[in-house]
Amino acid sequence: MSEYNIGAKIKKLRLAKKLTLQAVAKETGFSPALISQIENNNVSPPIATLSRIAKFFDVKVGMFFAEEEEEYKYEVVRKNDRKLIPRVISRAGTSQGYSYESLSFRKQNKKMEPFLLSVAERPTEENTYSHDGEEFLFIMSGKAEVLIGEERIFLDEGDCVYFDSSVKHRLLSRDGSEVKVLAVVTR
Repeated sequence: MSEYNIGAKIKKLRLAKKLTLQAVAKETGFSPALISQIENNNVSPPIATLSRIAKFFDVKVGMFFAEEEEEYKYEVVRKNDRKLIPRVISRAGTSQGYSYESLSFRKQNKKMEPFLLSVAERPTEENTYSHDGEEFLFIMSGKAEVLIGEERIFLDEGDCVYFDSSVKHRLLSRDGSEVKVLAVVTR
């Protein structure tokens, strides 16, 4: 996460609006401690958390992954150029069992955010998240379980699901082994 410096970008947005950690926490529903940990790059927030923070500051999620201010008409990201976002942490401060990579971090003001998710374990918690927009998940390898609202959907390699991400949801490894997922999120 430090390569993207997401925490510094969030802190810059907060300070530009002259807001305290407590004010941001109150408006986003997260604890001041978690906001502070994110700003200090001590933890990597889940995509849903970044989405809620982006909505609060009225910016696109992609802004957190942008390296430069220059606008690109297209973008090529080579496999070796991708940067891993490790240690995804929940509001409660526990591991969520997955990491992700942004597959587009130079193109600004895009309508979609593509990510490569790696779910490496099955956490004991099954807490769910929601955020504005829509989400598309394509299971590249492994066996996944997706919680959407009250539903449990089992997906195998090659299966996909598209849903309104304002509905509480969560992606899990069905059997605890690694699952690779192409995720596309809109705002």
